[in-house]
Amino acid sequence: MNIIRTDSLTKIYGDEAHKLYALKDVTFSTEEGEFVAIMGPSGSGKSTLLYLLGGLDHPTNGKVYLREKDISTLPDNALSEVRRQQIGFIFQFFNLIPVLTAQENVAIPLILDGVPRSEALSRAEQALQKVGLADRKSHRPSELSGGQQQRVAIARALVTNPAIILADEPTGNLDSKTSDEVISLLRNIVDEYKRTMIIVTHDPRVAAHADRIVFLKDGEIADENHLKGYGNEAQIREQLGRITVH
Repeated sequence: MNIIRTDSLTKIYGDEAHKLYALKDVTFSTEEGEFVAIMGPSGSGKSTLLYLLGGLDHPTNGKVYLREKDISTLPDNALSEVRRQQIGFIFQFFNLIPVLTAQENVAIPLILDGVPRSEALSRAEQALQKVGLADRKSHRPSELSGGQQQRVAIARALVTNPAIILADEPTGNLDSKTSDEVISLLRNIVDEYKRTMIIVTHDPRVAAHADRIVFLKDGEIADENHLKGYGNEAQIREQLGRITVH
């Protein structure tokens, strides 16, 4: 079953005389429990695609379907509800609220959706357990390492039991050792909890954990690589280099 799919997805910036295509006729889909990495050179449309999939921006043309429901034309209020209830987001810079504890940060999506505070905090603690941070639930972001902060962000993405998790450079602000730990955690979440995940990354080491890699160039799909288990980092790097040069 397709969790999310696009139909000729196009995003244009500028006016009629000065059109800039960030995405052009992108059509693809992801299945339930699939881990997809999106790669490509700078300016290829990776983040634009992720934002359109997550309802953070509206396409100029084309459609985005989440569980076969067209979300690309929803009004802002309805789209906000979809984001809160069905999509989990993980960002490069964590986006945690400094004055709140880890548990409170994780509980925010539930509280915003009207879940009673006591229940929201209980579910937040369960989500923190999944990422190995239940013992840090009372710590504020400034009291956590970068890797721990990203784990809190991952727990926040999980807490609503979303249909899909979207991650924009989730390891881009971490050192290599912590990056490896975070991407292994994301892979485990896909496998153990049967989550669907799409990540944007520039790092072949990260992409090697995916089931499939979608390569973008100039706003279009340039290639796809279906992996069996972990991919070969050197081959991914070489393929990315070919796409970037040509």
